[in-house]
Amino acid sequence: MDWSFDIAIKNRTLLKNFIESHTLEELNKVPDGFNNNIIWNIAHTIVTQQLLVYKLSGLPMLISEDMVDTFKKGTKTEGDLSQAEVDMIKGLLFSPIEKTKEDYDNKVFQTYNQYTVTTKSILSNVEEAIEFNNFHEGIHLGYILALRKSL
Repeated sequence: MDWSFDIAIKNRTLLKNFIESHTLEELNKVPDGFNNNIIWNIAHTIVTQQLLVYKLSGLPMLISEDMVDTFKKGTKTEGDLSQAEVDMIKGLLFSPIEKTKEDYDNKVFQTYNQYTVTTKSILSNVEEAIEFNNFHEGIHLGYILALRKSL
């Protein structure tokens, strides 16, 4: 699983670079033809990782329910985020992945509630959730690249 965690950290580094290389206005802009913006996509990856790995394992998530409600699947950008909110999202890029690795290494994940994702794949254990999450984050990285070209 070390390889999967390495991929996750590398992707989060790319997401961090988007935050650092774009203005608050650019991060919040929803271009014509899109439902969401760059910062929503980044926050959505954090929320989805927590839902897929922790919630479906019956463990407490490392993020607030308010954040989940704002950025979970099926939501869309409802307004501009403040710099403080962007900074909070940036601050959550790495710690959940690092904590997941620590918890995985310490065998904290003992149960998993099977879940069918939108691709119709069935996640049956935490390993599958971690691997699928990397795929999911790759989709959103592509979406962010398209958003960036539309700014």
